[in-house]
Amino acid sequence: MVSGTLFHYRKNSWPPEEYINKSTLQLFDSDSAAPPSQAWRRKLNSHVSKLKEFSVTFTEAIKMVRLGIRLWSYVREEASYGRRAPIDPFTRERCKPSASHGVPLGGMGSGSISRGFRGEFKHFQILPGTCETSSIMTNQFSIFISRNGGNKKYASVLSPGEHEGLGEASDHGISSWGWNLSGQHSTYHALFPRAWTVYDGEPDPELKVSCRQISPFIPHDYSESSLPTSVFVYTLVNTGKERAQVSLIFTWANSIGGVSHLSGDHVNEPFIGEDGVSGVLLHHKTKENPPVTFAVAACETQNVSVTVLPCFGLTEGSCVTAKDMWGKMAQDGHFDRENFSKGPSIPSSPGETHCAAVSASAWVEPHGKCTVAFAVAWSSPQVKYMKEKSYYRRYTRFYGTSERAAVDLVHHSLTNYKLWEEEIEKWQNPILNDDKLPEWYKFTLFNELYFLVAGGTVWIDSVSTRTTRPGNEVKVTKVESSYKNGVQREQTAYNGYGEGNHLSSSDKLSTDSDDVGRFLYLEGVEYIMWCTYDVHFYASFALLALFPKIELSIQREFAKAVLCKDGRKVKFLAEGNWGIRKARGAIPHDLGMHDPWHEMNAYNIHDTSKWKDLNPKFVLQVYRDFAATGDFSFATDVWPSVCAAIEYMDQFDRDSDCLIENDGFPDQTYDTWTVHGISAYCGGLWLAALQAAAAMAMHVGDYAFAEKCKGKLIKAKAVYEEKLWNGSYFNYDSGSSSNSKSIQADQLAGQWYMASSGLPDLFDGAKIKSTLQKIYDFNVMKVRGGRMGAVNGMHPNGKVDETCMQSREIWTGVTYGVAATMLHAGMEEQAFSTAEGIFIAGWSEDGYGYSFQTPEGWTMDGHFRSLIYMRPLSIWGMQWALSMPKTTLDAPKVNIVDRIQVTSHTPQETGVRKIAEKAK
Repeated sequence: MVSGTLFHYRKNSWPPEEYINKSTLQLFDSDSAAPPSQAWRRKLNSHVSKLKEFSVTFTEAIKMVRLGIRLWSYVREEASYGRRAPIDPFTRERCKPSASHGVPLGGMGSGSISRGFRGEFKHFQILPGTCETSSIMTNQFSIFISRNGGNKKYASVLSPGEHEGLGEASDHGISSWGWNLSGQHSTYHALFPRAWTVYDGEPDPELKVSCRQISPFIPHDYSESSLPTSVFVYTLVNTGKERAQVSLIFTWANSIGGVSHLSGDHVNEPFIGEDGVSGVLLHHKTKENPPVTFAVAACETQNVSVTVLPCFGLTEGSCVTAKDMWGKMAQDGHFDRENFSKGPSIPSSPGETHCAAVSASAWVEPHGKCTVAFAVAWSSPQVKYMKEKSYYRRYTRFYGTSERAAVDLVHHSLTNYKLWEEEIEKWQNPILNDDKLPEWYKFTLFNELYFLVAGGTVWIDSVSTRTTRPGNEVKVTKVESSYKNGVQREQTAYNGYGEGNHLSSSDKLSTDSDDVGRFLYLEGVEYIMWCTYDVHFYASFALLALFPKIELSIQREFAKAVLCKDGRKVKFLAEGNWGIRKARGAIPHDLGMHDPWHEMNAYNIHDTSKWKDLNPKFVLQVYRDFAATGDFSFATDVWPSVCAAIEYMDQFDRDSDCLIENDGFPDQTYDTWTVHGISAYCGGLWLAALQAAAAMAMHVGDYAFAEKCKGKLIKAKAVYEEKLWNGSYFNYDSGSSSNSKSIQADQLAGQWYMASSGLPDLFDGAKIKSTLQKIYDFNVMKVRGGRMGAVNGMHPNGKVDETCMQSREIWTGVTYGVAATMLHAGMEEQAFSTAEGIFIAGWSEDGYGYSFQTPEGWTMDGHFRSLIYMRPLSIWGMQWALSMPKTTLDAPKVNIVDRIQVTSHTPQETGVRKIAEKAK
């Protein structure tokens, strides 16, 4: 735990007074209109730099040339079938990545839209696995102000005008709008899931404007957090001596990103809803995917009048052009009320864009205040994958599958956003008010959660139907599931998973009260694989802390997968050899890509059934989750898979010393970093898995298995320390290669999980602290003075290990994990200093600009690899170390070094009996 005084100072503090005039802040001191005292901040006129992508060295290129050729051939082959390869380094996005991201819109699992800090909407991920990165510049908020009977007027888009794609002001598209905002006196403040933009006298010097963006990301709320909607609340303060007529408009293109707006057959339709909520529906048809409907709306009140322009175009031939729309607002400050009765528009033609505008107008008295609220929602009820399989998203359980659900969503948003904010503040305030924590840590902790929205998440309703084209079932194998109590069951697996091809009541993940559907999130927007497990090991702390039922459901998915075999042949690209897709007893690398849950292991660089870290990571996560939740039903369900996962690893103990060996290829999450013999990383995970399995075996009453794991651990630990401990840290591996004595930042990953699960330390405390201090002194402080994070590999002579691309990289999520391990060991100062390097390089104004798109890693010269990546969620492993749940702290300490003894009347006996009954 953090001491009471160590971090009382305000290092890397960004007080709002440095960005906004104090008098302006006081004007917004009520109704949450003022930005929080702790947040990530930018001026709207901040320079937006292009990001630098990584490149391999000549030596690395030579080593990977065969892999590159095979991967290129595989990418082309997949494209010929109309599919996207899960890893495609050869295709670049149309727009280069830039340092302009902000808080994304929406809840989890129903598609997402990102919004840059300057106000642009981009990174549309409405369709699973597809990310359209370009900004849609038509999607904007604009303001029109009239004073003194119209003698003094201001009009501007509320986003700075230096954007790509804007043409001449004389055309009929959005270039004709008033891009007058300089951004010099406007600032952005981010504290996920909310963001504030304050216009301090822009464009009208006597009008102060605050816009706060709110999305329904509410921990432990499994309904609101699934909703695809966001609210924008404008607070207007008139500091002048005359009343002002203020009109805000929200414009939106009928598009799901990219060039989809040009595909034709899109329809816009005005609507008037309940409680003054009115706007426009934009019905968008896709070629091969289910349709999407947007609702853009505002809330009419006693002082706010709402009007709409249901349809306008961007070219001269349009019936109403963007230029016409702007002129109408500049002249009248509103649209015609008759527009609500126009009905659906004529479907757009190919090459034509349909856009809509919603206006909210109000009078603001001298020194008066007014609030105007807008919302956007999107209804995309079905998720469709290859092989004609589709599912209903989680939110349809509450709002149905109609395309008009979008109307209900914006109505719900505009009438409930204040309740959302109350719950968000209850969750965040205890951490924000903790003066012992560095300020940068507090707001980065929350902002890294952006990935649970923008990381391509999919959340489906577990009782939704799935349609399948007749005759496409693929029968794969017979699966035997062995229970330790002697009960054995056999079932047929189809497509590598489960029985049959239709969801049924038996597919429910738990009891009805715990049924939260099925959840997927990508490894990264560039690595299209669902729930990549070796990375989930790091990221899962966020889900366990905030949405534990989702975390347990994911573990159940992998537990079921352990007991299945998929015998279909796959070519592994690293060596060019063939093997089966998944072996029984092996944890899959991921839950698939084109057919998740039914065609796992989309990753095909290496044969992951031979990886050494996946099975131990499964055992460790299962025990940690069980210890944190105290859910004995979960323990019952997954215990056979834990046993199978442990027993599967016996084949990798080549010399019968109870310690697994690596096989001379990159057979773990560092999949370009070869390991020979015993590995500090995988071996440490194996030791931890044995201890966790023994502890869990005692909880579920399988004492024979506990004794078996205990015996293995005692032998394996002695060998591990003898072969790897060098007096100050554990060597990278037991081989004789040039990097065998390297200092690996992640070498204590197993110990991290022991401490996180309330289990005894793997090693003597002096060895743990010595190792962590070595990592801090070398991997952290010898890289730009500790201002970049922890490099993965460092030679004992103080030079970075450049054996391969990954050894010389700084991995953001691993650095957070190392910091968490330091916190558990009582090394608070080193922990926050280590993690602060990620903040400085990635999030600070002096850094490389990776905010809200934290990559997998970067090099010492700031070249990134794989933006918007899962692993940095491991910052929540630090928070776990700071505030472990009472269930974990109070759990019975099972020290398997001692003889296993359980009395006949221990409190745990009741739980064992329940488990036995359920197993029968």
